Amino acid sequence: MLTSTTDVMQGDIADETLFKKVLWRVLPFLLICYFFAYLDRVNVAFAKLQMAEQLRFSDVVYGLGAGIFFIGYFIFEIPSNLILERVGARRWIARIMITWGVLSAGMAFVTSANQFYVMRFLLGVAEAGFFPGILLYLSYWFPDEKRGRVVALLMAAVPVSTIIGAPMSGTIMEGLKGAAGLGGWQWLFLIEGVPSLILGVACLFLLTDRIQDAAFLSSQEKQRLAAALGRPSEHRSSHSFTQSLAHGRLWHLAFLYFCIAAGNLGVAFWMPTILKEAGVQSASTIGWLTAIPYLCASVAMIFVGRSADASGERRLHLAVPMLVGAFGLIISFWMPNIPTILLALTIATVGLTTSLPMFWPLPSTILSRSAMAGGLALLNSAGALAGFAGPYAIGWIRTNTTYAALPLYMLAGVTIIGALSVWAIRPSEVNRPPEVNR
Repeated sequence: MLTSTTDVMQGDIADETLFKKVLWRVLPFLLICYFFAYLDRVNVAFAKLQMAEQLRFSDVVYGLGAGIFFIGYFIFEIPSNLILERVGARRWIARIMITWGVLSAGMAFVTSANQFYVMRFLLGVAEAGFFPGILLYLSYWFPDEKRGRVVALLMAAVPVSTIIGAPMSGTIMEGLKGAAGLGGWQWLFLIEGVPSLILGVACLFLLTDRIQDAAFLSSQEKQRLAAALGRPSEHRSSHSFTQSLAHGRLWHLAFLYFCIAAGNLGVAFWMPTILKEAGVQSASTIGWLTAIPYLCASVAMIFVGRSADASGERRLHLAVPMLVGAFGLIISFWMPNIPTILLALTIATVGLTTSLPMFWPLPSTILSRSAMAGGLALLNSAGALAGFAGPYAIGWIRTNTTYAALPLYMLAGVTIIGALSVWAIRPSEVNRPPEVNR
């Protein structure tokens, strides 16, 4: 019995060492890819500071253009992810990144509202399937009980892309304004589109589709990893994707993610404008100030992700950040000066951003492996709908009403409804035994 216990402990230590090795080989490159994916998605929020004035775009035009990206994303999300599963992550993620790099740089040559809409729509089509594809790829390398912190680390790219990208975007726009006859916002799109092209080519050489093909693992490590991933989850449903479409829980998760995404993307696309209207005129200063909330959020994400994995509790770790985010949105309108407005936006960003990695481990505990590809794509499609509805609704409200706080209250209300819906998920579906000495 003692020998058996010792063998189990040694096996656990070996597995932990193996997963750390896989983590350092797989995650850093994916994090860099996601960094530029998110940057190319939301850098239009900074471009607006100059672009809207030069091209005479109203808030409605900007809101529709920012949001229409997600219509293209929504339409092609599930087909893209199903193709990824057939042709392999290496080729399909490379295709996605190269295509969106070209289109992101092409945003520099937009001259009218219609061109703005078309290019944003095509950018969404190009990027469709990237994030759920990454999640699916991670499921090939990490078991459910490890994925909470792995996804939290991956999604640190969201705040980090703003921590680095916001000051960089502001500096590019001010420093290169007028260079070679181009506006600062045009240089922004050109410069920030290039890394995605380079990373797309690198995917072909750095990503591995199957454990059996992983040159960085020994034969014994491949066998241990395959065995660890082959252990079924005791909570997971046996439904296929088609069967899951008729299952209420999948649609509940889709609604929940809609609420989470609406708050996150609403803040991402409008924070630079809010700071400018508060009295900050310099684009580079707006960039540096925008980085502060996301710097705080990056710390909170890792802390809450570790807490969720250590305790095995998922519902509270999701609902509380959502409520914190809603609180920050509600109070931001009542703050009297720039420092207090920034504090409120920081509270909102910390809560809303932290809720993202707390959501994504839930589907893997509920959906079967056969339902994962389509299920993750469906959930991300719900987020894409929120990405369209949120920015466009904010732009429309700002243009057609005089009640300036209404957009923020709308986002807060949607977030609160989503947080309350978390409690409809049974603890037995998503909670796990606490981690011990991991």
